[in-house]
Amino acid sequence: MKVVALVGGVGGARFLQGLKALGADVTAVVNTGDDVWMHGLRITPDLDTCMYTLGGGIDTERGWGRADESWTVKEELAAYGAEPTWFGLGDRDIATHLVRTRMLRAGYPLSAVAEALCDRWKPGVKLLPMSDDRVETHVVVELDGETKAIHFQEWWVKHRAAVPAKSFAFVGAETATAGPGVLDAINEADAVILAPSNPVVSIGTILNVPGVRDALRKTEAGVVGLSPIIGGKPLRGMADACLDAIGVETSAEAVGRHYGSRKCSDGILDAWLVHTGDRADVPGVAVRAVPLLMSDVDATAQMARVALDLAGVDVD
Repeated sequence: MKVVALVGGVGGARFLQGLKALGADVTAVVNTGDDVWMHGLRITPDLDTCMYTLGGGIDTERGWGRADESWTVKEELAAYGAEPTWFGLGDRDIATHLVRTRMLRAGYPLSAVAEALCDRWKPGVKLLPMSDDRVETHVVVELDGETKAIHFQEWWVKHRAAVPAKSFAFVGAETATAGPGVLDAINEADAVILAPSNPVVSIGTILNVPGVRDALRKTEAGVVGLSPIIGGKPLRGMADACLDAIGVETSAEAVGRHYGSRKCSDGILDAWLVHTGDRADVPGVAVRAVPLLMSDVDATAQMARVALDLAGVDVD
């Protein structure tokens, strides 16, 4: 059973734990639009969160970064006044960034670097960057009396998404190509799952890579999405601020309609899972309500099981 999951952020990483627990052959196409250069190092937050979570090295309370982390380097950088001071790199985490940066500067593509790093962590899931090309999500905002575009990390971490976003710019996306193995994995999958990740800056960024949306529309596999919105609020994070910027209501129904049905226009869904008690009418899409709280791996595996069932895959 070959399953492809489009993922980003902490929610995507935790959902992969559930898929993995079912014993599926899982390939995760991971958002890299959050990637950024900091202090001369290339940071790939979503790839690292997936790798650490599945490999047993994540800080489970924060949901990101390394467990048993220390912050000596961050404190020393702050003492020097080295900007940016709002983005913290833990000492253990820096080792990963050093290895990645060295390999990238030696000419290795990001996909090869991710594979090499995973050789240590053994995540049990194949993690594929959505692209080897540099694609970064920037946010158009009004700051200091002028309209400017800032990197997503600055908007998300420094400003906590409190500065209203006018729009998003996916820099480099138009000329990017899907990462090695991404389109083949979607084409050969028995099921494709959209994790309950941010629909705008995680899943949406992946869909902006040329070829990915077309592959989802053409695959013979069932395509099922899980709502990241429960009771009109994001499962975690600040997805509501992102949805506001693109004129989409923060509701399970609105996000399902945003993705759309494969039977119409450029939609990508065959089925849509919403949380128990939520309602959604998404034309052309089968909708089912089940518990979507990822309280533990077993609960997450049950969510994944229902998603695979809707995709036409028998897990048992």
